[in-house]
Amino acid sequence: MRSGADYVRGLNDGRCVFLNGERVPDVGRHGAFKGAAASVAGLYEFQGRPENVERSTFETPTGVRVSRAWQMPTSYEELVRRREALVAWAELHHGFMGRSPDHVASTIACMAAGADVYRRLEGGRADAVLDYYAYARDRDLYLSYVIIDPQGDRSKGAGEGGNADVAARIVDEDEGGVTIRGAKMLGTGAALSDEVMVTTLRPLGPTEERYALTAMLPIAAKGVKLMSRRSYEQAATSPFDYPLSSRFDENDALIYFDDVKIPWDRIFVHRGIAAQLAQWHEAPVHAFQNYQAEIRLMVKLRFLVGLAHKIADAIGTSTMPNVRQTLGELAADVGMIEAFVYGMEAKGSFYGSYFLPDRGLLYAAQVKGQALYPRVIQTLRELSGGGVIMLPSSVEDFANPEVADLIGRTQHSPAFSPEERVQLFKLAWDAMGSEFASRHVQYETFYSGPRHVVAGMAYRTFDWAGAKGAVEGLFTSYGLPEPASDAPLMAVAG
Repeated sequence: MRSGADYVRGLNDGRCVFLNGERVPDVGRHGAFKGAAASVAGLYEFQGRPENVERSTFETPTGVRVSRAWQMPTSYEELVRRREALVAWAELHHGFMGRSPDHVASTIACMAAGADVYRRLEGGRADAVLDYYAYARDRDLYLSYVIIDPQGDRSKGAGEGGNADVAARIVDEDEGGVTIRGAKMLGTGAALSDEVMVTTLRPLGPTEERYALTAMLPIAAKGVKLMSRRSYEQAATSPFDYPLSSRFDENDALIYFDDVKIPWDRIFVHRGIAAQLAQWHEAPVHAFQNYQAEIRLMVKLRFLVGLAHKIADAIGTSTMPNVRQTLGELAADVGMIEAFVYGMEAKGSFYGSYFLPDRGLLYAAQVKGQALYPRVIQTLRELSGGGVIMLPSSVEDFANPEVADLIGRTQHSPAFSPEERVQLFKLAWDAMGSEFASRHVQYETFYSGPRHVVAGMAYRTFDWAGAKGAVEGLFTSYGLPEPASDAPLMAVAG
């Protein structure tokens, strides 16, 4: 099986990552990325431990063992076992690595399961999908993707005005493959990944064939240039002061494809507008990859709710009725997401020979999750009050006897020592108030798309026929009363 050391060594492959005006020489050992790289390496190390091998991995047809993220379940029981493996990984980063290796692995696995869509529609290349799935699966690769055009001028189409030369598109092709030029975002985790998928999620117009491309290429491929955002890890002064930023900042990057040549065997869709959209929605790919995201969110919310309770314990408010009500409501929020995960499994169905989670409940969970995460963070703020502000400047304060004495006198808690209290509230700040935390609120709100798009998916996958049918059944069972008959009165009068 792939080891963590193998993964970190593989990052030193000449990839072109720019940060702070300079090219990063070795991502795995650079101060902006090494903590997150170590966390990813830890995932591979975890699944390779003897006690975790059976739970976390499965044997491929070629006889190697890889993450269960690559496994396409053929029964409800296999779907649950796969989820349990993904939960174990997510618990290692507490849900803060949104594009950990199991995310795009889920995407590629489901693309292979939906090979019939590529085979049926013009521009689809099913053999390339199946071959690449086997290649990436057997190497247990860490894959990322870029699926959104740069914002540019959203009032115009991708090929209009100043947008025309911005988004990645096909600019040439020959017997060796296609050449692409332009940018894609958001590249979450891309600097840490082995390979990247370049594709388009949005519906394309009839004249946008040059944007209809889905392909895989190594991050170190010639012409692939990553412009990293500010590294929160690099700005973290210590793990004590920034326990999350220093370990789980998977980073995001705008990727520019500077006349990058992609061979035909790495191309899943070529100029096929219908195939480009159908791979996400006719096949259950979009739902299956976001099922992984809901599992991760479930783990993350459990962590944040546990943090909320510890904050209340630290300041002696956890027994107050109003605080218990708040904690109970947070627990119910977590329970709702858990119920969605278990419900979409129980309500799952077969796609060919594969058993997959229910799409309707998946999109319902995403709508609720988008609104829920900012509310949880706001509740953490309210529970913490000034506790996350009234803190020593850094861990170095403890090394100064005079300052350490003042810390001991002022950081009182009924449940923790002064050092533990500071440690807890440093963690709380990194979860809800730091740059890292702010980015996570933005991420959880928008990673699955704008709210109207996600709600639109929930609308399209809901059983409206059943819901409206129930109303219709009652609606047609009554009406205005019949007019009263005059016949009896006339008889009496006669």
